Amino acid sequence: MRIVISTSPASIAVSIVAAVLVTGGASAQHGGHVQHGGGQGHLVAQSCAEQFKKVVGEGRGFGMAFAADQNGYPGPMHALELKERLKLTPEQEIKARELHATVRSELSKSTRLLEAERQLERLFAERAATEESVRAVVAEIERARTEVRLVHLLTHLRTRDLLTEEQRRTYHEIRWGRP
Repeated sequence: MRIVISTSPASIAVSIVAAVLVTGGASAQHGGHVQHGGGQGHLVAQSCAEQFKKVVGEGRGFGMAFAADQNGYPGPMHALELKERLKLTPEQEIKARELHATVRSELSKSTRLLEAERQLERLFAERAATEESVRAVVAEIERARTEVRLVHLLTHLRTRDLLTEEQRRTYHEIRWGRP
């Protein structure tokens, strides 16, 4: 078995979520209680939420295109990061840069998602949350999340089409440790 360590935001997110699940799962297995307001789980979750805000605020996907990436549909940013190992042609590199620029041009969608998340936080922080207001803000969050996720997923589709089968296989092996 080969272990691939990655410091990509998506990998960090998966690690953090896994740590939260393992921590909570281990406590439950030993008959212990996971207490709200204490323990490492909340700190890990808070760190994950902060990382989400940072990464999405920069126009990156924070795992929103995992389904694509894990199954052989690379994103342009990662393809560009690996351009030498993938042996991208100059034309492929230009097209990948254009796709990456397209994602970056959609930053307003990420900004809208983060603003909707902040609005939800404010509702509760200001003790102004009602069932109606929470439903409305959550609906807005999900609309914005859908738009952001689609930008990333559709870009992965387009990036895959740029690469040869051999490049896609190499990419997948580098990123996920398997062909």
